[in-house]
Amino acid sequence: MKQTVSIFWFRRDLRLQDNAALYHALKSGYPVVPIFIFDRNILDKLEDKTDKRVAFIHATISDIQKELVALGSSLEVFYTTPIEAFKQLLQTYHVAAAFTNHDYEQYAIDRDASINQLLQENGASLQTFKDQVILEKGEVLKDDGLPYTVFTPYSRKWKATLTDFHLKAYPSEAYFNNFYNQASKQVPTLEAMGFVATDTVFPTKHLQEELIKKYSTQRDYPAIKGTSQLGVHLRFGTISIRGLANRAKDLNETFLNELIWRDFYHMIIWHFPHVRLGHAFRKEYDAIEWRNNEAEFAKWCAGQTGYPIVDAGMRELNATGYMHNRVRMIVASFLTKHLLIDWRWGEAYFAQKLLDFDFAANNGGWQWAAGSGCDAAPYFRVFSPKLQTEKFDKDLKYIRKWVPEFEGFNYVKPIVVHKDARKRALEVYGKALKKV
Repeated sequence: MKQTVSIFWFRRDLRLQDNAALYHALKSGYPVVPIFIFDRNILDKLEDKTDKRVAFIHATISDIQKELVALGSSLEVFYTTPIEAFKQLLQTYHVAAAFTNHDYEQYAIDRDASINQLLQENGASLQTFKDQVILEKGEVLKDDGLPYTVFTPYSRKWKATLTDFHLKAYPSEAYFNNFYNQASKQVPTLEAMGFVATDTVFPTKHLQEELIKKYSTQRDYPAIKGTSQLGVHLRFGTISIRGLANRAKDLNETFLNELIWRDFYHMIIWHFPHVRLGHAFRKEYDAIEWRNNEAEFAKWCAGQTGYPIVDAGMRELNATGYMHNRVRMIVASFLTKHLLIDWRWGEAYFAQKLLDFDFAANNGGWQWAAGSGCDAAPYFRVFSPKLQTEKFDKDLKYIRKWVPEFEGFNYVKPIVVHKDARKRALEVYGKALKKV
């Protein structure tokens, strides 16, 4: 006779503490089998088999497994598609319910619908909870009930809506004895899944309070360690967004606003499905006639544009999987305005390279730079790499680190002239937007 259990499905919430869906699963009245799925629908599309994110997930899952084994339980880790993993689970157990946390991206919405249908066919259901953001979906709306599309009024309403309840931790650990008791099961190796371990040292997940206190004055300077670098931990949920916001609100409002931006962009992709499907938020911007020069795109990707601040950012990204936020704006503006290359090309490249890649924030940032997004920079705002350098890297420390040859004869010549590229961008954007 099959054991009746609840399933808890780890996804973007790779921690045992303060985990919304895990808390509800552990209180469900049935022993909880925790699972993780290395999703082949995603992994099989990754060409880079040294992808640092897969290594990060694998290391984190291995740590969680150690915690569970110490509790007399075990993760069940699958390397397959979600639908196949759940078919296997349904053969092994009588599943009363499966618990997981919300995901707002299109693939996740479709995936969860198919899993829920399979579970319902077997007398169960998929129960989902808010965990990766603080306020979601329709929790922050305008007085007329419509979603915000401009950040500043959204952030004011967000702060007015926030209560201690929204930041309260879920005491998952109080119910750890409700995990299903079983012998330790093997976690597949990276090599077994076709990936290779890297020697990447990932950023710490501990909040550095002194750094956050200075965040407002230091965050724009890429040569300074002035940002938290918690992005990868927020992306994969190795830290609780509630716990982080609870501490940040008393340390630095500017830093708290960055967390509100995360909620804002997740709200946008929820309320405006066309954004999830690859379209410009402002649909008229889909009419822009991009040049899409593949040779110039390759130079941008490689950090060989002849603009040192742009090249430094791209080389940092390629080497580390990280890029300073101010520099992200500069390189995105350069690609979309100077080179007139579709923002979706840049968005896709960042999706391949960023350790902290998050569709909502990445899409929001790229559309902001291109002028096509909600609350975006106007299309006629074209960052000058020279002025940005003078303002944010005047001592050239960041540039010298990543582009040491920039003052020598062997540094590449600029692939465009700023003045001419700006003029061309204004003409092309203006022509497209006049048609609408």
